[in-house]
Amino acid sequence: MSKVLERHATEDGVRRAAFFDMDRTVLRIDTGMSWMRFLYRRGELSRLELARAVYWSLLYKLAILDLDALARRLVADMAGQLESELVAKSRIWHSTDVAHQISRSACKIIEDHRRQGDLVVLLTGSTQYAAEVVGEGLDIEHTLCSRLEVENGVFTGRLAALCFGRHKVAMAEQFAAEHGIDLDSSVFYSDSYNDLPMLERVGMAVAVNPDSRLRRHARRAGWRIDRWT
Repeated sequence: MSKVLERHATEDGVRRAAFFDMDRTVLRIDTGMSWMRFLYRRGELSRLELARAVYWSLLYKLAILDLDALARRLVADMAGQLESELVAKSRIWHSTDVAHQISRSACKIIEDHRRQGDLVVLLTGSTQYAAEVVGEGLDIEHTLCSRLEVENGVFTGRLAALCFGRHKVAMAEQFAAEHGIDLDSSVFYSDSYNDLPMLERVGMAVAVNPDSRLRRHARRAGWRIDRWT
């Protein structure tokens, strides 16, 4: 049994889950920036818009970005667009830019948890169009993510669900209640200080390739810090 699971062991009969963040955890990349570069290569994003995305990415890494406001703003701009077009582009993007970026270390840890009977869950702020295809590629049955509202195949410009910060905790708690999961006996792997609410909610927090703020916090809290390749 690995050290992860030795520390994670609980009494018989308790159902545990292993929650995994996606960007820079299960994947070696930031899918938000990867998607923007993909659109730029296709001529669907201007240089100014790409530079703006880089700026937002920096603010996110510093954990000073208002994610709620930004998400609602970006989704509002999608009102009237066809979902089928985004699905098709997402599949191309995943094939060319994402599929080869899966962390080998993540695959090993995921399999360790499966062998121990833990429920494996991808828990990410990305939308279903980025997250679900990654989950499928890893044979992860459960993906919790942000979701865009669609009516009659067209985006309404509204969010159906948010899954970052405190919203990630709320979604995980609902999932745990529905599946009989004890969050106090479960584990969450993440790279980002923005995930602090969820890291503090589970019984075992693991900082994976952490940003500077999360690294400092993890050291103070005595959490394990992993470097995944």
